[in-house]
Amino acid sequence: GGSLFFGIDNDGIVKGLEDVQHVCEAISSRIRDYMDPLPEVEMIPHDVDGLHILQLKVNAGHYTPYYYVGDGQRIAYVRVGDESLPATAEQMVRLVLKGSNKTFDSLHTDYKAEDYSFTILANSFKDRTKQEWDKKYLLSFGLVTGAGNLTNAGALFADDCPLWQSRLYCTRWDGKEKGDAINDAEFTGNVLMLLREAMNFVKSNTKRGWEKLPDGRKNKPEYAERAVLEAMVNHFIHRDYTVMGSEVHLDIYDDRLAVTSPGGMYNGLLIQDLDIADVSSERRNPILANVMAQLDYMEKRGSGLTRICNETKALDGYKEELKPVFKSTPTQFQ
Repeated sequence: GGSLFFGIDNDGIVKGLEDVQHVCEAISSRIRDYMDPLPEVEMIPHDVDGLHILQLKVNAGHYTPYYYVGDGQRIAYVRVGDESLPATAEQMVRLVLKGSNKTFDSLHTDYKAEDYSFTILANSFKDRTKQEWDKKYLLSFGLVTGAGNLTNAGALFADDCPLWQSRLYCTRWDGKEKGDAINDAEFTGNVLMLLREAMNFVKSNTKRGWEKLPDGRKNKPEYAERAVLEAMVNHFIHRDYTVMGSEVHLDIYDDRLAVTSPGGMYNGLLIQDLDIADVSSERRNPILANVMAQLDYMEKRGSGLTRICNETKALDGYKEELKPVFKSTPTQFQ
């Protein structure tokens, strides 16, 4: 998705084209000879101060990846900053999934559902919804296939999760930067277990002061528990599980708590360029998100980031400089 303008130099100065028709034909020929599949494009001529320029509008494609085919090669490129670089193996997986209208969590695995138990999921469901767990939910939630195999989402919710990239690294650092660690822990497995361990680590490694009142006491924690929970849920749901040697990182410093996960914004935008209140809910892992919503760990309206801000704002002693900060790159979210 985007436009290329011909007849304008790199400094944005209009130079004009002598023969727009010839340029149109040359572009069409190049696209036809060197791209597969063919992208949807429009060529729109414009006149600027009597000079002819050409806008090549490229519509967002649904059949990714789009390959450059020439010189005996077949290469897919991705844009990183101001460069076009050959796609890595992980980026190719994501492009193929997108082009086939599939998500990682919906893919079928070779793991047989009968070989795995879902006690943690069943207990969480009963505890949080006050309803009895039924085995048929595994199929209706999209965790197992009709043939009795686990989907990747099912593997993530299995007690003995076989996906080794489902990991959490927790560290309490001594100071305000990464240096010496006061405490650390690593966890691998079921996504609900990782969430529980993350919350336990935060409780064990942050201060939870209180103020005495005439009729009791008032808790004054360093961080809003619901904000931390919302952040951890977001990272486990929206992280990119196609990045094999990866994990969610929870880092606690003297002055801040940071959560980092692999995979940038699903739509390719940068979170720091957006208004948090207007961020739309686009899900890299919709099955995972749906199950977490059923367990009442999240809402489906894309309000998680706003809630993190609001829960933090409600704490005693809040100042504007303590507002949560969100950053993303094409490869990670923090």
